[in-house]
Amino acid sequence: MFKRLPGDETRNLVTTTPDTAVVFRPAVLKTPAIVTLVIYGWRLLAGCVRTVCRHPIATLVTFTPVVLTLAFGLRTALLLLTPVLVGLVAWAMTDRSSFARWIGYRLLAWWRLVWIYRRHWQPVMSVSGLARHLHGRDYLPRLGTVTCTSWADLVTVRMLDGQALKDWTDRLDHLAHGFGAPSCRVTVAKAGHLTLTFPRHNPLATPIPALPIPQEATVGPVEIGTREDGQPWRLKVHGTHVLVAGATGAGKGSILWSAIRGLLPAMRAGLAEVWALDPKLMELSFGRELFHGRYAADPADCADLLDEAVSVMQKRAARFAGLQRSHTATVEDPFVLVVVDEVAFLTAYQADRQLKQRICAALATLTTQGRAVGIGVMAALQDPRKEVMNIRNLFPDKIALRLDESEQVDMVLGDGARDRGALADHISPVPERGAGVGYVRLETSPDPIRVRAAYVSDDDIRAMTQPDPPSNATSTITDDGRAA
Repeated sequence: MFKRLPGDETRNLVTTTPDTAVVFRPAVLKTPAIVTLVIYGWRLLAGCVRTVCRHPIATLVTFTPVVLTLAFGLRTALLLLTPVLVGLVAWAMTDRSSFARWIGYRLLAWWRLVWIYRRHWQPVMSVSGLARHLHGRDYLPRLGTVTCTSWADLVTVRMLDGQALKDWTDRLDHLAHGFGAPSCRVTVAKAGHLTLTFPRHNPLATPIPALPIPQEATVGPVEIGTREDGQPWRLKVHGTHVLVAGATGAGKGSILWSAIRGLLPAMRAGLAEVWALDPKLMELSFGRELFHGRYAADPADCADLLDEAVSVMQKRAARFAGLQRSHTATVEDPFVLVVVDEVAFLTAYQADRQLKQRICAALATLTTQGRAVGIGVMAALQDPRKEVMNIRNLFPDKIALRLDESEQVDMVLGDGARDRGALADHISPVPERGAGVGYVRLETSPDPIRVRAAYVSDDDIRAMTQPDPPSNATSTITDDGRAA
């Protein structure tokens, strides 16, 4: 019974027999004061060394004025530090990016570590249920380093023994609100260690005008827009298949037209072809001149065009058999991108059963066998349910724009994507704020990436259909989100 009592409760345990005054007290081993002082001194020294190693810039900025003032007096310290301050200000004004990388973000990381994360770590861990209280002791996940980028804080954490990734992904809202961030994302750094991403602001809040047409004719990754970390978002279209899902007005057309815009030089050089299926007649019809007759809107014509693509695929496979395992775009065998807008009109909502079977069979054949011979499929749809698109798992790369329900996120990006921070159902429905914003999950990485596609206006599309469109022809975005 005594072993089950927590902490020091046994020392207060007294027998209930009225004729005895026996008190059970455990043996207490008193630690000498010198041992306690040595332990605390060692911890202080180790903490100082660790602070200097992790935050050399912050340590230098904090202690240098104090040391100079104590050693030489306030006036001499000011005379010595003034040239340094002037030099830092000049550096910040002339090259802000390098100053922020070497000085600014390091100071910001130290400040947020001390003032935000270390100060609130214990209450947030306890209230969210990530801490444990066992046998009278509190066990907390260990807070590691904090790294600041231009838009977010990256916090490394060592989990408690026995914890799993799901224990943290189930508490993303607790972590975000506890540390004053709009959201939180969790990724596995290594075994037992996690990286928590806390955005400080939204770098994708403003629309992006259409990107310049590339100068080089290539079928490699085409630039679509911007990633959340400020890097260009380049989407692979050759050697893969891409599924784009989003509600009405989410910006699916921006992704389709940005991909076509990036392939335009290759199309003019004969290295790429775009075959367009446009059952709505409202999206791809603006640039049908670019497709050189490979355009279909009627369901029967769409089925014929898909059958033709399957025929091209099979002929190439027969010629490549035993000679090559991957495709290289040439004029004789160009890369073919089959773009299908609102694919659900051709699969789930098609009344003609035989036509529906032809289309579904052709799409399944292309997505299972086409990429090795240089035929890719980019399909867009609104409803990602299995009964609407039963071959969605055949698309290696997936993009989730604004969705109506939280369950749809995992339908598009795969199980666990929303738990890792792909909050596609939280994207703003206001066009100038949320159109083109989405999350990408690539075949090579399970972690979703937040991106925003550039807006390709009707004028941009018309300019693309000209015989020799200017390479720098782009639209501008007005305050109300419309192109000008």
